[in-house]
Order: sequence, then C-alpha cells, then structure tokens
Amino acid sequence: MVLIRMLEAKPRRRLSWMLALGLALVALPPACLAQGLSPAALLQPATSTWPTYNGDYSGRRFSTLHQIDVLNVNHLSLAWVFETHTQAIKSTPLEVNGILYFSVPDHVWAVDARTGRMIWHYHRASEGDHIGQRGVAMYGDWLYLTTPDAHLVSLNAKDGSVHWIIQLADPNLGYFSTMSPLVIRDHVITGVSGDVTDIPGFLEAIDPESGKVQWRWYTEPKPGEPGSETWPRHGDAIRHGGGMTWMTGTYDPGLNLLYWGTGNPNPVLAGTPRPGDNLFTCSIVALDPDTGKLVWYFQPSPHDVHDWDAVETPVLFDAPFNGQPRKLLAQASRNGFFFVLDRTDGRHLVTAPFININWASGIDSRGRPVAKPGRAPRPDGALVEPSSDGSTNWLAPSFDPQTGLFYVSARRVFSVFYLTATGKAEGWAGTDRGLWSDAAIRAIDYRTGKIIWDHEIGGGEGSAGILATAGHLLFTADNSGNMLALAPATGRTLWHVNLGGRMESDPETFELDGRQYLVVSAQDLLFAFTLPY
Repeated sequence: MVLIRMLEAKPRRRLSWMLALGLALVALPPACLAQGLSPAALLQPATSTWPTYNGDYSGRRFSTLHQIDVLNVNHLSLAWVFETHTQAIKSTPLEVNGILYFSVPDHVWAVDARTGRMIWHYHRASEGDHIGQRGVAMYGDWLYLTTPDAHLVSLNAKDGSVHWIIQLADPNLGYFSTMSPLVIRDHVITGVSGDVTDIPGFLEAIDPESGKVQWRWYTEPKPGEPGSETWPRHGDAIRHGGGMTWMTGTYDPGLNLLYWGTGNPNPVLAGTPRPGDNLFTCSIVALDPDTGKLVWYFQPSPHDVHDWDAVETPVLFDAPFNGQPRKLLAQASRNGFFFVLDRTDGRHLVTAPFININWASGIDSRGRPVAKPGRAPRPDGALVEPSSDGSTNWLAPSFDPQTGLFYVSARRVFSVFYLTATGKAEGWAGTDRGLWSDAAIRAIDYRTGKIIWDHEIGGGEGSAGILATAGHLLFTADNSGNMLALAPATGRTLWHVNLGGRMESDPETFELDGRQYLVVSAQDLLFAFTLPY
C-alpha cells in the first residue's frame, strides 16, 4: 500500500498582483519550490545541505558551520518536533532545499526543515527483517530507499510518487537491506544484509534513471580469482560465505575510489568449516565506482569467528603522518581495534585497541590483530571481550580537523561465546550471552591510536552517533536519553537536554535562512534545535 499526503496551499483573497504572487510563493509547499539536488552539492562540505548519509563523501561527520558554538550552545532552544507514530528512527535525514527526507523500514517522509510540517509520506508494506533503516539517497529529483524485503525503491522527491521498484536479491533466501545508498555521479551504490542462511554478500551499482544493474561485486571471489585461496579448496564454502555490506561507504573524488566495509563470514561463529582468512569478509575494500573492480583491501578480522563485521564507516581525511602529508582512511572496527591506512593503496599505518579486549595477542606484519588460542566459541563457552555486538557498531564516528582527533562511541562488553552447531554448520552455528556492558565516547589520536580522553555515557551499549562542528562542539547522546554537547578537545560536557528516549541515530546540522539547525531523533520523534532570534 502506498500512502501519499500532500499539504495544500491555503486560499488567499485578492490583492495586488505583486503581493498575490508573493503570498502564493510563500503558501506553496517547499516541495513545489525545490529544484532537486545539484551534483555539485555532493562534492562540497555540508553547510546549507546535508545531501548524503554522512553529510559528504568523506564520512568525517564534521560540519564547518559555527553559528552554534561553545559560547552560545547553552541557549539552544527547540524549534519543532515531528512524530512518526512508527518504530524508532535510526536514519540520518537528508536536507536539500529546506526539506528533510528520512525513513524507517517501509516508510519515507518529507518534512519542512523550518517548521516540521509534513509534506508527504510514502508507505510500502513488506515482509523481511525490520531491524532498522539508515536513510535515503538522492539523485536530482529522485530518492532511493532499500527495504526489508531486499528491494530498492525510487521515489519522486517532489511528491513521494513511485519512479520504479527493483529487487536487489531474493528475500526468500534470507536477504534484506538496511543501508542508505550512496550516489556517485550516475551510480546508485547499494548492498544487502542477511545472517540467517549461508548466502553471499555483494555491492552493486544501479542506474538512477532506469533501475538497471551497472555492475555487481561479490564479497567472496570466484574460485581461481585472487582471494579464493583463503577459502577451502574443496567444497562450496566460498559460495555461501556471507560478507554482507550493511552500512554506507565513503568516496574519494580525487582518487575516484569507493571505500566499503564488509561483514562476517558464514557459518557465523563457526570457523572449522571454512579454514583460512576468508577474503573478502570482515574487510575494508577500495573499488572503482565505474566498474566495481577491486583496487585494494585490508582485513581487520581475518577468519572471523565472533561476528565482528568490519562495516563501520571508513573515514577519509588528509593529514600529516610521520611528518609527511598523507591521504588517510581510519576505521574504529567492531573487533575493538582502531586502524589507519593509506587510502591510495591500503597500506597499514596504525593498529591499536580503542577499548579493552582479551582476544588478541598482538598484531602481525600487515597490521592485523593476531587471535589468541582458546577465544573461539566452544561448546562449554569462551569468555571474550567484546561481544558479538562489538566494541562499536553502526554508530557514526567523527573526525575533527581542528583537534586532529577521531571520535567513536565505544562499548565495553563481556560475553560468553558458545558453539552450538552439530554436523554441517550453516547460518548461525553458535551464540553469545552478554554478561556486562558500559559505554563511553572516546577521542583517539589518529597518529598513534592513543586515547586522548574518555567520556562515560552510562551502563549498557551506546546507540548514538557523533557530530563535530567548527563551533568547537561535539554532539552525541548518553544512555539516559540526554543529548550532549561536549568540548572536542577535552570531552567536558557543555550542554545537555533530555529527549525522553534513547537516540539510535546520528545528529546532523545545516543552515537555512541564516540560521543553523541541529536535528536529532529519539524513539519515533525527530527534533530540531536552533538559537533563538
């Protein structure tokens, strides 16, 4: 079922033609005035727009806006609240031409970013896993949404009408999709999720106009291709190896390289049926966005047996390293390690734990953690830190060029991993039971991996992402429903407000009509804050 509701302009009495024209333009819904997304906006720092999942291609989640700053942040006031009456919002809204576009599974809304008024609402009921939805992508006047039944939906951004719907993968095999796609020129890059059955992961590029597949890259190579030697020579493990592409990647326009993280191998938690490193699962890969060809890879978790996806954002920035300017990629990975790579060729520069871990004995010559014996799941249980949820997860990190610090929402989680499979292992071959957890925002020196400061956010696992701004502010949330503004250099709390529920998404900011807005969500509510006039 599709439900689209449009605001209607109120009738106006006769005035002079000039005044009538002015009032008519004011009365029109913003969607009627929108001109779509300019391709140039995707190449610029996010200021008057937030045109893609991370705000720009870099994944830094750093805004150059500074109207809201360390001196006036305590004067922030609520501009409006929008309620979806559905499940918790886990997406990052796009903001283009004064309109916010955001989603939960099966739903998309267009909302006036100035007032919080709904412009239109799209609904498509689907089967599949409704675990969450990270947002929509935009190309010109078209929006793109992945669905719980592994489809890609294209909508007209002006009114929410359907442009086309295509199937990405067969949901009957266990595929679904949660990510916000990434638009690069005339490619809509998207991927798939799934863990229930042993199916291969992939990324693919879709033509934004026609919906036709331009290329597909599988996370497991074909037998005989580079990387296939890291799987068993006999049997079909490589054809069922997992490696889902859950989260949105990043892109370097200068190098024309697409960076993406891949998920765990299958069977989950059981390594015996698939000896070897199991490339290209639990990896950071660099692809040519025009062809889908692999350029380089780095594997944070070789032969993963703990469900430690490496899908966390590969953050791109240019900065000095050992006295030389470098093009860098940094990831705080689910396995508890922070990695810095040269993004031109994937060479390893830094590997350091950003949280307490007990499963690794050191790192190898390629910068990869070396697993300790006895930490793999077993029938009588193995105590491991972190759990399968990881030392971080989907929560957006941030990099602030003003401080040179990388920020991550980190979790300390103890869990007992059990191997439960008997016979031929498929799908989930084990389970883990969490014993205790707490969370903190941590600031990391990218040059060394050293923790510079730590801000505790409470018991349990953190669920909110991070945004840094040129106003010397770091926005995030704690586990008690408080949105926080921290000092990026020290982690000191500068301001907080209770939202009445936990944030499970990432804050964003943009400027409209000369005013800087801060937009966050909690449960099924979307909040906009700004400074008073």
